[in-house]
Amino acid sequence: MVKARKCPLESCEELESLRSQVASLRQEQRRQRNQSDSRLEIQLRERIKELDCLYSLTKLAEQNEHSIDKLLQGVADRLPASWQYPEITCARILFKEQTYLSSNFKATQWKQESAVTVSGRQEGLVEVHYLNKMPQLDEGPFLKEERLLIDAVSDHIAKAVDRIKTQRQLQVEQHALQDANAALHDSLAQSQREKKMIGASIQAKIDKIITPIFYALESDMDDRQLKYLDLLKKNLAAIVSPFVEGHQDILARLSPAELLICDMVKHGLPSKEIANIRGISPATVNLHRENIRKKLGLTNRKINLVSYLNARAEEQ
Repeated sequence: MVKARKCPLESCEELESLRSQVASLRQEQRRQRNQSDSRLEIQLRERIKELDCLYSLTKLAEQNEHSIDKLLQGVADRLPASWQYPEITCARILFKEQTYLSSNFKATQWKQESAVTVSGRQEGLVEVHYLNKMPQLDEGPFLKEERLLIDAVSDHIAKAVDRIKTQRQLQVEQHALQDANAALHDSLAQSQREKKMIGASIQAKIDKIITPIFYALESDMDDRQLKYLDLLKKNLAAIVSPFVEGHQDILARLSPAELLICDMVKHGLPSKEIANIRGISPATVNLHRENIRKKLGLTNRKINLVSYLNARAEEQ
């Protein structure tokens, strides 16, 4: 029977050293694995905070699409929670001549900042400060991801401010356009009123001066002359039509004598006085009035001829 040989002292010590090294390596492996898991967990938590920050900024921009002040104050209030040490983090936003601070703000030497550039021009600055000294990382005490985040925040602010300014400009232009339209409407209304006044003046002169002459000439003309007279009346109607369009239907339907009587009736003259002026009998005047009512579609209608003629004049 062969007996097991005892290992030399030196070999036993070497074996024990190897066992110790293996145990140490396994312990280091576990430690590194735990550190790796912890690092991944921290990174994941920081990424979630960054996404929450950007989402919050988007909601703020939607809720304050007409107010730059409310938007920037809201951003300053929300920024500290998105950094690695929120309990010792504060924020400040400078925009033009205004300053927006988180409630715990205090300027320190440990800060990170990013410019707010609107339409190619710097108009503000976003700052994040640590209230206490912290270990050195990628950018002073700040992570490289926090640099990306603060730059993204300043970019979001710039876009939101530019959108608000554009909306304000559009509102100003819209109000200016509305004012211009109102002024144009008033101008057109005034022009229309002036046109009606000119038309009324022209019609009055036609009724009082031209129509009686036509009537006087008509009674002594032969057929050939009457044709020229009719042509003259049509040309006159065409010339004055831009001013007295509303009267043209009456000019077409009524005779010169009836037009003259219409003008007298419109001015309140009774039949007897019209008869005296025209040198005809009151019965003839009444006959003219009946013909006028018929041609104007007023027969068997309870409409006063004086009121009707005056209303037509006012419409013009």
